[in-house]
Amino acid sequence: MNAKPWVSDAPPVELTESGSRVGKNVKLGGIAALAAALVALAVFLILHRSGPLYPVPMNGKYGYIDKTGRLVVPAQFDGARAFAEGLAPVQSQQKWGYIDQNGRLAIPQQYDTASPFSQGLALVGVGPKLGYIGRDGRFVVNPQYEQAGAFGDGLAPVQIAGRWGYIDKDGKFPIDLQFDDAGAFSEGLAPVRFSTVYGYIGKKGKLTINPIYLSAGKFSDGLAAVNKGGKFGYINESGKMSIEPQFDSGGDFSNGLALVSIGGRFGFINKDGKFAVNPRFDQAGSFSGVLAPVWIGTHEYYIDGDGMYVWKSAN
Repeated sequence: MNAKPWVSDAPPVELTESGSRVGKNVKLGGIAALAAALVALAVFLILHRSGPLYPVPMNGKYGYIDKTGRLVVPAQFDGARAFAEGLAPVQSQQKWGYIDQNGRLAIPQQYDTASPFSQGLALVGVGPKLGYIGRDGRFVVNPQYEQAGAFGDGLAPVQIAGRWGYIDKDGKFPIDLQFDDAGAFSEGLAPVRFSTVYGYIGKKGKLTINPIYLSAGKFSDGLAAVNKGGKFGYINESGKMSIEPQFDSGGDFSNGLALVSIGGRFGFINKDGKFAVNPRFDQAGSFSGVLAPVWIGTHEYYIDGDGMYVWKSAN
């Protein structure tokens, strides 16, 4: 039983927790036939699922949909975050753990905070301190940091006593604590702050792009968002401005699109700086895989790269 994906450029109809459209009547030959069809569908979805799953709110809980908007992990968690490397952080009774893409608990809910996995490690908190776990849930780097970020290019930014540096996966410091702020490495570069301005360093800790920006994001698809003179544009890896500062905010590129805002509305641009999805949303998040979350009023949606609505929250 393979339901045809539903995609529209108009706001979608509400979905129930089962993933069905409200008001759609399906008549099957008895309870046994319905049960058999549901089992067959579940097996098909598990065997043929591709790409990440996406967290969605339903009836005060969180579950996960696939790229077609079909609910595949029932809404049962108090909190949920994005999948990465096959696992996603979920919260129940104020504790976080991780599920796999079948919705099974892969790492017990035992942490006070949890972030998605990156390069085989995930940032979690126990009490006020942060550390990194592996896929078995055991600490690879013990919780000892005040603040920290995800691993990228084998390094992660961490803060001790108000200063930032970078550790490797053994918890050693190849780049000493010396910055006022620091972001994750990506494509060989990381944003760091000196006093009130940001620049970029390489993996040896040497400055490669001068600190002249009010804020700076990580590199993705060869570009990074920077705030220059109160507006956001995008620079390339040599520090040259590729997309002139003109936006009120700017996010990382993913699958060729970046989230930006202008005039209080959010949309998505391509690498030429042109709007691929016009700014019409009250809030939005970056693309993960083929979908991005957006908000209009109190409703949350997921859209695809063409700006077509794939899923809508019930409230």
